[in-house]
Amino acid sequence: MKSCKILILMGLLVISACKGEPKPIAYGGEGCQFCSMTIVDKQHAAQFMTKKGRSYSFDAVECMLNYLKDVEPESVALYRVNDYNNPGVFIDATTATYLISKNIPSPMGAFLTAFANEEEASSAQSGNTGMIYSWPELRVKFEKDNPF
Repeated sequence: MKSCKILILMGLLVISACKGEPKPIAYGGEGCQFCSMTIVDKQHAAQFMTKKGRSYSFDAVECMLNYLKDVEPESVALYRVNDYNNPGVFIDATTATYLISKNIPSPMGAFLTAFANEEEASSAQSGNTGMIYSWPELRVKFEKDNPF
């Protein structure tokens, strides 16, 4: 009975020690999970974390979208992207607004940039160049057209 209580206590300690946050990206020292390029751009990096707590980091949103083709959506706990207007700050990828515009280059050449909201994306869409997408629209476009 004592050993059972000890095992339960140890299990609770292990569970409580697990963080619900992805590991920080080591900009300049960590490679993209998809293309292996060193992640240096704090305005375009992306990351997702599985429900088991494993983090996958990418140098660009388009790399994460490519990688996600082989990942079961049910296994993902959260998706994060850098906010273009706040370099190095992550926002929820599922609520971000995306702009594909030749006016803002991204590391892999897809011209895909994430913003915290539609207003910020519209402001960056100078002269109505480019297209604005939500996360679901971007996922559909990516799967359908595979623009990257």
